[in-house]
Amino acid sequence: MENKRALPILFAVMFLVMIGFGIIIPVLPFFAEQIGATPTQLGWLMAVYSLMQLLFAPIWGGISDRIGRKPVMLIGIAGLSLSFFLFAVSTELWMLFAARILAGFLSSANMPTTMAYVADITTPENRGKGMGIIGAAVGLGFIFGPAIGGIFSKTSLSTPFFIAGIVSAVTFVFVLLFLKESLPPEKRAVSTSGVKESRWKAFSGPTTVLYVLQFFVSFSLAGLEATFAYFAFDRAGIGTTHLGYIFMIMGFAGAIVQGGLVGQLTKRFGEGAVIQMGLVVSAIGFGLILLTDSFTTAAIFLSIFGIGNGVIRPSVSALITKRTEVGQGSATGLLSSFDSLGRIAGPPVGGALYSMQIGMPYVSGMIISVLAFILYRVYVKREQKNSITV
Repeated sequence: MENKRALPILFAVMFLVMIGFGIIIPVLPFFAEQIGATPTQLGWLMAVYSLMQLLFAPIWGGISDRIGRKPVMLIGIAGLSLSFFLFAVSTELWMLFAARILAGFLSSANMPTTMAYVADITTPENRGKGMGIIGAAVGLGFIFGPAIGGIFSKTSLSTPFFIAGIVSAVTFVFVLLFLKESLPPEKRAVSTSGVKESRWKAFSGPTTVLYVLQFFVSFSLAGLEATFAYFAFDRAGIGTTHLGYIFMIMGFAGAIVQGGLVGQLTKRFGEGAVIQMGLVVSAIGFGLILLTDSFTTAAIFLSIFGIGNGVIRPSVSALITKRTEVGQGSATGLLSSFDSLGRIAGPPVGGALYSMQIGMPYVSGMIISVLAFILYRVYVKREQKNSITV
């Protein structure tokens, strides 16, 4: 049954979660360096978080299918808050790694459980709109979080981590008091075969293609994020301050599209058409980025890419929750894992391509977008064949 009242609450929850997460982004490298981390160790510090997300997101999603969404969300938010406070008081490198591992392990519960919650409370025709609203909350959190972190880092490098911990703690209380459980006991999965089997059951049938497609999208985006600062400086002399403005503009464009347009488009044309449109616009955006020669062109071209990329994830999420034959939590958890895998693999590959030729990450992004488009067509044919067989 659709519950429209819960969506604004979920929006606020994910916005606050991502505010807390975003606050530490501009500070983390300098804080780690202050403690004595080398650039290589910083890289591992960033990667270990994504690795934990990759491993545990499907597990938490499966657990939410059995015990409900709200308890798992509370665990994820509490873990995030605790990790921020641990980070703030860290004085040794191993303490940073311990805090980061804890953050990845527990906070990996947040995204798949939230997407599963949306699937619980929305009708199939409004599923894309619900996923888009969550995507918009994530995008806006990433816009405002780093700005807040940058401001408070002037006081002390540990201050943003304390603030992030407090924001997450407030979010925990907000969820505890105002968010109702979306999965009643009679609809919960009862499993005696363990989480692992459920996870791999989600990765079967025609929907397998959608998970791989999401990996491609995440991989190409991560490669762009890892190299665009160097590219923009080389092509247009854009420094860090103006680069921040560019990513802010891109984030706003993506959030507006996700929050307002995805629902209308998926309701009118279906998720499949929106996914294909997003891949085409992303490919065009990658191509346009190669023509960057000023702040204005960088902002416009990156925003075009961001709009195309921004409509894909909510539409893929909505389609998978409609087609999956396992619990929503298991399906969305597996999707988060493929997203994390792309974010782990994308930066080193993008950096290697950039070192070969500065335009290569964006040429490869165009190619990957085309491959993802072809993959979706494969999915359509498999779905048609499967329906005929049934």
